[in-house]
Amino acid sequence: MEEDINESSVSASSPTVEIHPIPYHSYKRMMDILVSGVALILFSPIFLTVAIAIKLTSKGPLLFKQTRVGLGGRHFTCLKFRSMIVNADEMKADLEHLNEATGPVFKIKNDPRMTPIGKFIRKASLDELPQLWNVFVGDMSIVGPRPAVPIEVEKYGQREFNRLAVRPGITCIWQISGRSNLSFEEWMELDLKYIENMSFWGDIKIVWQTVPAVLTGRGAR
Repeated sequence: MEEDINESSVSASSPTVEIHPIPYHSYKRMMDILVSGVALILFSPIFLTVAIAIKLTSKGPLLFKQTRVGLGGRHFTCLKFRSMIVNADEMKADLEHLNEATGPVFKIKNDPRMTPIGKFIRKASLDELPQLWNVFVGDMSIVGPRPAVPIEVEKYGQREFNRLAVRPGITCIWQISGRSNLSFEEWMELDLKYIENMSFWGDIKIVWQTVPAVLTGRGAR
């Protein structure tokens, strides 16, 4: 079964994280609430369609709830539509030799744990729609580095740890630059580049460029 991880924070031995000051913080949060709130309403038919498809094609819960590491190392429950069979986590150890990702990340292009509808909703990024709720309540932002799982963060060095200096997001430069086609090192560099140069209009540009990236499914796994 896909596993919930229940640690409340990163370990005491982890590198320290200084919260990155965001001059446009109030505007960013305002955009997060507005965009996520409107999207939750407008996309409700898609939510319903995906939910029905999941229920009709596999046994198990509609949502996959997983502990992720957010701003400053704080843990929160990240929501996704379930795209894998219920015992997916138990099978992970047997599939380690198929891992195609670099660094501490685990990704397989044709993952045998996917449900009949899972590969499609992953390719179309529909599995991440429930994270609009995470944005609405303040756990995440529309734009920001993707939230990592605690076991990945435990393997971070200080440079990678710096990506926790801002609130994680649904999309960022990584999403519009190739996603899983990029190495772990390239992914981290793009996230850090975003943090160093983040701006309100930069966020708008990333959101705009995310649309064609999602529609083409480039780099999605």
